[in-house]
Amino acid sequence: MREIVHIQAGQCGNQIGAKFWEVISDEHGIDPTGSYQGDSDLQLERINVYYNEASGNKFVPRAILVDLEPGTMDSVRSGPFGQLFRPDNFVFAVWLLLRGAAVGMGVVATVTAAAEA
Repeated sequence: MREIVHIQAGQCGNQIGAKFWEVISDEHGIDPTGSYQGDSDLQLERINVYYNEASGNKFVPRAILVDLEPGTMDSVRSGPFGQLFRPDNFVFAVWLLLRGAAVGMGVVATVTAAAEA
């Protein structure tokens, strides 16, 4: 079985990533709350490539969102599919910027946690 951890970084990456999740969610029949609303078994066949199944039959994107500015992340959170993402997977890296290499380590730790989930 293959699984993809989607990493989107910066303003452009997060804007494109937000649109990606809208499209892929529509293709798999996932609504903005993470519930399956589709009508075909094919939609669920490979859903675990992009999503983890959480409690209550909710699907959560295997995605890490990274940015140095809060504006883009707030925009994603308040967007149509913003509630789909795990809050822990939003990496607001401005405080990490002060610690140099810690930026990478913080992102790596979040990616590792997502990959092992």
